[in-house]
Amino acid sequence: MTIEFTHDVHKVSRRNFLLSSGAITVGVAFGPSAGSVFAQGSAIKPNAWIQVGSDGIVTIYSPGAEMGQGVRTAMPLLVAEDMDLDWSKVKVLQAPADPKNYGNVGFGGAMITGASRTTRGYYEVLRIAGHQAREVMRFNAAKRWAVPISEVSTEPHFAVHASSKRRLSYGEIAAFAEVPADFPKSTREQLKPASQFRLIGKNTPRIDIPEKVLGKANYGIDVSLPGMVYASILRAPVQGEKPERIDDTEAKKIAGVKAVVPLPYGVAVVAETYWVALKARNALKVEWSQTAKARTYSSEAVLAEYRARSARLEDTGVEHVKVGDPEAAFKVAHKVIEAQFTSQHVAHACMEPMNCTAQVTGDRIEIWAPSQSPSFSMGAAGRLGFPPEKTTVNLTLLGGGFGRRTEQDYTVDAVLVAKALPGVPVKVLWTREDDIRSDKYRPMVVQHLTAAMDEKGKVTGLRHRMVSESINARLLPPAFERGGGRDPSVCDGAEAITYGVPNRILNYLREQRGVDVGFWRAVGPGYTKFAIESMMDELALAAKQDEVTFRLNQLSAEPKAMDVIKAVANMAGWTKRRPAGRALGIAYSDAWEAHVAQIAEVSVDRKTGRIRVHDVWCAVDPGIALQPHNIAVQMESSIMYGLSALLGEKVILEKGVPQASNFHDYPLLRMNEAPRVHVKVLPSGGKPSGIGEVGLPPIAPAVASAVFKLTGKRLRDLPFDPAILTV
Repeated sequence: MTIEFTHDVHKVSRRNFLLSSGAITVGVAFGPSAGSVFAQGSAIKPNAWIQVGSDGIVTIYSPGAEMGQGVRTAMPLLVAEDMDLDWSKVKVLQAPADPKNYGNVGFGGAMITGASRTTRGYYEVLRIAGHQAREVMRFNAAKRWAVPISEVSTEPHFAVHASSKRRLSYGEIAAFAEVPADFPKSTREQLKPASQFRLIGKNTPRIDIPEKVLGKANYGIDVSLPGMVYASILRAPVQGEKPERIDDTEAKKIAGVKAVVPLPYGVAVVAETYWVALKARNALKVEWSQTAKARTYSSEAVLAEYRARSARLEDTGVEHVKVGDPEAAFKVAHKVIEAQFTSQHVAHACMEPMNCTAQVTGDRIEIWAPSQSPSFSMGAAGRLGFPPEKTTVNLTLLGGGFGRRTEQDYTVDAVLVAKALPGVPVKVLWTREDDIRSDKYRPMVVQHLTAAMDEKGKVTGLRHRMVSESINARLLPPAFERGGGRDPSVCDGAEAITYGVPNRILNYLREQRGVDVGFWRAVGPGYTKFAIESMMDELALAAKQDEVTFRLNQLSAEPKAMDVIKAVANMAGWTKRRPAGRALGIAYSDAWEAHVAQIAEVSVDRKTGRIRVHDVWCAVDPGIALQPHNIAVQMESSIMYGLSALLGEKVILEKGVPQASNFHDYPLLRMNEAPRVHVKVLPSGGKPSGIGEVGLPPIAPAVASAVFKLTGKRLRDLPFDPAILTV
């Protein structure tokens, strides 16, 4: 099956954690032992995921954070498929923050949405839950009709006894149903074969869209509670500094100010309205400590030091991966190609600024947060004195996530201020300037690659060295230590590559400069694939082979990879002559188990160095395509996100102070700069891959490839510098 989509934006107005496996092999238990099972009056709840009402409405609890990627539709569809539901009679609710019942096996049972693991983590769990509920319907219908359960089948929302032509709706069954305590468990072997899918693979409309279009959707920023007050927080200009002296005299003179609350990292002003809180915050006079390590951090100098370190081969750092004998491969190589690649800090720039609302009542706290991880939100509250059993987290819609909302600094804000004002709901709201200046940026990374090639043009060896701060050392210190100082988030996309390189080594050289870095959309592959694919282009040139042909030769043992490359080449007309001043570039990515190939058509203004991307063609094999159109939309979204970053996004720090503050000095891709995007979805079956981030990694190397053809200049730095393209 092939599905094609083309969108012209000019015409139309997610990290690595240790995977816990095995939890889904036996399904989710039925009966009282499951803890969440009940049958009561006019509804039955066969497991934690599903409730069937006697009115026929089936409520499904969706575990993922909805941040625009369609997860609130896609996950319930998995339940509906194997429960055999009529989708028009389904109601979807956000699952409560309850990792025991709703955790993602892809994150070891934590409730986290990110790293393109939602579908991969929940795919079988939710289908098994749906199958279990279907078996409860069949069991109760068979009991009512006094027939063997083997004689009862289902049609959408009905149990059917074919020989007697009797039918019972799921709503009718719910009125008298019971869940036997010893009901058998469901397994993956009992799930529907793909040939019988009614919902998976179809373009079911997303349930979150109507309320968003009508302005009725509730994000974190929309939370409103009786008696609620607002807090605005003045943060240290340099990360790691603390307030030493606070003069709040003028701030307290402003009418409506309720309190000034010192924090370990800043000062909160609480007021009746947000604007009063902000005005009072701006009236504060604070003397900050001057001892933070980040005060020595200036981007240009640090980047130069990273460059130098990446080239010192005697500095081995931590050996992340070693396959074969790379040094021997280099000694006998026909050709050796060496290159260095850099990527600057970039901000997330979510549409909805960071915010959180919290209320302390006695020894309990309730939180309303646009969070990618209720588990992390509960953990943040726990570190501040509220254990999980005393914490309630209400997950709202997210106005963009991109990894930023796995962080919990905004949750910590709300919890600390709410502790200072017990009984009062407090909403903390960041300004856009707060959002950009106090972000957890994508790491600054320098990569040094050396590749060996034989006389036939086959890549025989690869040395990949990466210099960067660590994400996991800060966010997941126990896992980081257990891993021997490896950071699979920073190095993602370089650890395992589909290209059959028999001898390769990956070294991670950790830096500790006092600047927190975090997950950014596509995390590691956003820059590792840029380096690897750019190197593949240089190797193709050295081998005197066309870039498409060269990649196909390297991927001869990977049919899915070859299929997407061939498909995108056909889509773009790779061998056809382009208009004067334009060229095509190609790149491939295997991140998150998806195979993605992209071709970009590019022109360059040689007077200004301005790069213009006119069209992007994208072929993607997601394994199983839950919703093909939504996959295409995700490709478009991540292509635009990546394109914006490579054409100009960066945050420069001077002595620890971020120089960007808002959209006037942190430019994002504008609509008139956006290319036409053409997507072909090529589901090959098997299991689903990640999708939310997989379209981003190929865009930068594809554009760089085209630029080289036009100018003869290799672009090895993100963002691209237009100055090197001028004549």
